[in-house]
Amino acid sequence: MLAVVDSTVILEVALNGTTTRERNPHVPRTPDEIAEQALDVLGRGAAIVHNHNDEPMFTRDGVHAVEPYLDAWTPVLARRPDALLYPTMAAGARDIPVQRRWAHVEELARRGMGGMTLVDPGSVNVGLLEDGTCPAAAASEPYQNSYADTEYMLARTAELGAAPSISIFEPGFLRTALSLHRHGRVPPGAIVKLYFADRLQFGLPPTPAALEAYLELLEPSGLPWSVAVLGGDVVGSGLAELAVRRGGHLRVGLEDFAGAGTPSNRELLDGALRVLDRLGASPAEPAAAREILGIPPVPGNS
Repeated sequence: MLAVVDSTVILEVALNGTTTRERNPHVPRTPDEIAEQALDVLGRGAAIVHNHNDEPMFTRDGVHAVEPYLDAWTPVLARRPDALLYPTMAAGARDIPVQRRWAHVEELARRGMGGMTLVDPGSVNVGLLEDGTCPAAAASEPYQNSYADTEYMLARTAELGAAPSISIFEPGFLRTALSLHRHGRVPPGAIVKLYFADRLQFGLPPTPAALEAYLELLEPSGLPWSVAVLGGDVVGSGLAELAVRRGGHLRVGLEDFAGAGTPSNRELLDGALRVLDRLGASPAEPAAAREILGIPPVPGNS
């Protein structure tokens, strides 16, 4: 039996993703709904909030607008200026320069909104389900980010003084990120997001052996890390408890969840909080999360 831990855990809530109201009526889709739920989860123990807007995730032109993020985030940051927020990036946008696909991320960082960027350091096929089908809404071509694209995202993140949220969909993503980190090309404040897949057929499954495989690669770097289960249940799978016991952080939310029922983001966060309480850990406030990650405090809010 692993010992109970005494630690502070960063909790992230991924509010919506591509989840529709038909799948879960509690999912926030409009900027006002996103702002309301972001403030709710920040007030209950979350430190990081991630959201999509209502533009397609899988798109051929690669463009996401800045305005819906500004509409959602401005009221959040007015009340919680130290909250950590970051957007998504279009998948399936082949032959579109990263400067265009990532332009909204860059603009939000340039304006000092949310403190974080999104960096996806690799390419992957997404959408195939365990029953062998691929939904029509999924990308028909790989989600593609070259080494040069990854270097661009990291370099611009550093120049803008933001912190990268580094997505790990496959083990190769992690090896790329770690190599760049060893050579000083990952800016301060980074957190590595280990995305396990359950119903979705990519990456590693949410098992103890899979977590240990990632940690064998990751631990020499000293980079902070979190876990999520895409198309599953990070708490119900037991992965959340394993991660906290191993010193990791957690992501929950309706973007990822595919378990029983139609819970709200608040209910999913409460499930993670119960794991922390049972283990003797506590959730990090945004200011504490910034300190853990090495992200400077918001001026006037330290």
